[in-house]
Amino acid sequence: MERRTFLNISSLAFGSMLVPVFGRAIAAEELLNPMPIAAKKMLADTALGAATKAGASYCDVRIGRYLNQYVITRDLNVENVVNTESAGIGVRVVCNGAYGFAATNDMTPDGVAGAARQAVAIAKANAKLQSEPVQLAPVKGVGEVSWATPVKKDWRTVPVKEKAELLIAANKAGLEGGAAFMNSMLFQVNQQKYFASTDGSYIDQDIQRLWAPVSATAVDKATGKFRSRQGLSAPVGMGYEYLDGRKEDKIKAAGGVATLYTNSYDIVEDARAAGRDAKRKLTAKTVVPGKYDLMLSPEHLYLTIHESVGHPTELDRVLGYEANYAGTSFATLDKWQSKNFNYGSKLVNIVADKVTPGSLGNVGYDDEGVKTKRWDIIKDGVLVNYQATRDQAHIIGEKESHGCSYADSWSNVQFQRMPNVSLQAGKKKMTPDEMVKDIKKGIYIVGDGSFSIDQQRYNFQFGGQLFYEINNGKIGQMLEDVAYQSNTQEFWNACTAICDERDWRMGGSFFDGKGQPPQISIVSHGSSTARFNGINVINTARKIG
Repeated sequence: MERRTFLNISSLAFGSMLVPVFGRAIAAEELLNPMPIAAKKMLADTALGAATKAGASYCDVRIGRYLNQYVITRDLNVENVVNTESAGIGVRVVCNGAYGFAATNDMTPDGVAGAARQAVAIAKANAKLQSEPVQLAPVKGVGEVSWATPVKKDWRTVPVKEKAELLIAANKAGLEGGAAFMNSMLFQVNQQKYFASTDGSYIDQDIQRLWAPVSATAVDKATGKFRSRQGLSAPVGMGYEYLDGRKEDKIKAAGGVATLYTNSYDIVEDARAAGRDAKRKLTAKTVVPGKYDLMLSPEHLYLTIHESVGHPTELDRVLGYEANYAGTSFATLDKWQSKNFNYGSKLVNIVADKVTPGSLGNVGYDDEGVKTKRWDIIKDGVLVNYQATRDQAHIIGEKESHGCSYADSWSNVQFQRMPNVSLQAGKKKMTPDEMVKDIKKGIYIVGDGSFSIDQQRYNFQFGGQLFYEINNGKIGQMLEDVAYQSNTQEFWNACTAICDERDWRMGGSFFDGKGQPPQISIVSHGSSTARFNGINVINTARKIG
C-alpha cells in the first residue's frame, strides 16, 4: 500500500481520533442548560475589580461554556457518540506594560478573584523582562450587548437517534453507489462566550458551528487497489438546518461532473456520488505531467487560499513572533511598505472578514471585545494589509484592531487567529461552463486533497478530490495522480479569470492549529471558480530515479 493512498483513505478515521474533546462528558439533555447572564456579569465584575485593585491598568474577562457533540459512524454502524462540556473563566490583564493571564474552573467569586490576582502577579513578573510595553489600540466600550449565530434549527434539540440514522443512510447510499467502505461524522459545536472589560463592555455571544464530513473508499478486489473520495460539503456557522438539503441550494459543477452545495447539504446524495466517484477513480486515466491551465472549484481553492494567503498575512507570522504549525511568512513588512508588491494579477482581490453569514468566522465581537468587520488584504493584486489584533495594530499604522483575536477555550489566552479570508468573485459575468470554453489544454479540479507548503508559505504543492481533463473547451475523462506545483506569487499572478458572484461559495477548516501550547480555530474561505494559466502539474504516482 502506498503511503499517500493510505493517508487519503484513513484521513477521516484517524481524524476522529484527533478530535479535541475538552472538559467532562455529559448527557445530551444537559446541553440546553445555559448559565444566567446576571451570574456571568457578577463574576466578571468580581474579576475586573480584583484585577484593578491589584494594580492592573487594563483587564478583560472571558467566561466560557464550550459544548461539543460528535457522532461517528462506519458503514452501517454507529461507532461513537460523545457530548462534552467545558466551563470556566480566563482573565487577561496589562500591568506595568506587560500581559498576564490566568484561568480557573472555580466559578465562585473567590475563585475568579483569585485568578485575577494571579494574572496581575504574572504580568508584574513579565514586566521585569519585557523590553517594550504593550500598546493596545483603543476600543470603545459597548455596554451590555448580545449576539447569536442565526439558526433555524438548534442542533442541541435534534435527537441523537435522528442524526445517527441520517449518517447511516448516507453510508448506505455510498455503499450502493460503489464504495466498499463508508465513514461519516457529525461535528457540532456551541460556544457560549461572555466577555467583559475595563473598557466598559459586557458582551454575551452564543455561537454555533457544524460539519458533516463523509469518506467513501472503493476497492478493486482483483488487484487490491483502492481509491477514496471525500464529501464536498463545507463546515458552516449555521444550525442543523444545513442538513436539510434543499434543492434550491444545490448547483452543478462545470460539465455536470458533481453536485455542489451552498446554504444546505444533502449528505445522502453526496455520499452516493462519493461512492460512485471513488469507484470511477479505480479506472481513471493517470495524468501526463506538464504545463496546464487549471480550472479550480471553490471546494478546492479554499485550501490554497488558506495556506498561501491566509497564513502568510497573519501579522505575528510576518513579524516572526509565531512560527509554530505553519512557519513564518514571505510577505514581510518591506513588501507591504513598498505599496506595489504584486501578490497576484489585477483580477485578484482578497478580503478578510468575520461578518459573512454562515461562515465559520462569523461573530459579532472578537475575543478582545472588538466589533468585527471586513477589510482588504490584497487589492487589484497588490498586498495592502495584514491581520492585526489590538496589540499589533500600531505596528502597521492602524488606529484600531481588525477584530481577529480568538481563544479556543476559556483556559487559553486569546491571540491573533485567521479570520475568513476570501477571493472576491469576478466582475465580468462568467459561469464555469463558459470558462471551460476558452481552455485548450487544462485540468478541472474539484475538492481539497493533500498539500505541502514551505515554512515561509511560498513554495507549494496541492492535490484534490476529483480531476478531469479539459481538451479544446470541453471537460473530458476523469484523471488520477494529479498535483500542481508553484510558488505563491507565481500562482496568483497566473490567475486570468474568475467566475462571477453566482458561483461564489465557501469552504473551510474546522481544525486549524496554531500556537504553543496549540489552539484549534475555525475559518472559512470563499471564492468562485478561477482559472490559472501555465501551472506545472506532476504525476504523484511516478517514482523518481
